[in-house]
Amino acid sequence: MISNVRARVLPPAQRRSLEELTDDLDMSTGDTTSKRSAFWTMLTLSSAIAAGGVLLDSTATVIGAMIIAPLSTPIMGIALGSVQRRRTGSTRVVFFGCSLVIAVGVVFSLVLPTGYDLLSNSQIASRTSPGLMDLIAALATGFAGAVALARRDVAAVLPGVAIAISLVPPLVVAGVCLGRLSGWFALGALVLFVSNLFALVFGGMVVFATLGYGTRADQAAGRPARRTYVAMALLFAVVIVPLSGNTVITFLLDHWTDRTKQAAQQWLADEPGASVTSVDATSRTMHIHVRTPGELPPTQSLLDRLDGQIPNGIPIVVDTSRGQRIDAGVVGD
Repeated sequence: MISNVRARVLPPAQRRSLEELTDDLDMSTGDTTSKRSAFWTMLTLSSAIAAGGVLLDSTATVIGAMIIAPLSTPIMGIALGSVQRRRTGSTRVVFFGCSLVIAVGVVFSLVLPTGYDLLSNSQIASRTSPGLMDLIAALATGFAGAVALARRDVAAVLPGVAIAISLVPPLVVAGVCLGRLSGWFALGALVLFVSNLFALVFGGMVVFATLGYGTRADQAAGRPARRTYVAMALLFAVVIVPLSGNTVITFLLDHWTDRTKQAAQQWLADEPGASVTSVDATSRTMHIHVRTPGELPPTQSLLDRLDGQIPNGIPIVVDTSRGQRIDAGVVGD
């Protein structure tokens, strides 16, 4: 059963040889000077592009940085080296590469004005609060990347894998947040990167082990050493705890926000023309945005309606805009 699935997903006729895969992923073999020159040059440029895209809040620019970023190569090299039970130096390359990208983010953060709201930037906000769905998507992407590397006929999907896995942007965001002394935001971006790192290594190890890319005859081919399993288990624990916690918090905030909106709508039900435009939770405070043509009813009535609906101690702020909705008619009438 398993062999049939493996043959369909990774047909022998399309599998790349171990020598081909090693030449692509191991920067310590072959023309190492050219490999390292290309890697560090492209990583530096992709970091600068990603930093510019993040600060400009430009999705297209950030995607361009994802496509040319070479960081996934040594990460997959870690997976291949683990399966082969040999040291390739890929871990060291990944560590120094991550340090470089974070440093670029810190430098670019110096151009931001004092008092800049990091969460007003969608490129930053979307990468500082990862959840379990980010890990699930990363795992699927990790398997896709490993399969694309192992097969000759699907290499064209690798740019899509680079976009989906998102390695350089989270590190740049971490650097920008560190430069602005926002440690919690930087930690959130680092957790997102580590989850993507885990997904790539795990997906690569499973695929490469399935294909038997081990090289030592005195050991079971394709079986990583015990310390590799321990390291992956620790990495998984480091990732799963904050991702699970953040997912739970996000779910509760959404639930409380919905309850707050319902209570606010009931509060304004008897006020002609008044409406709740939005409700959002920011900095542990519920902000209720209201549009009304006249005066608001007493806020104590709103607090009474929220009693028991959301946890005690949460500050409530009502942001009011004066105005009313006018139905102007239909164009052409």
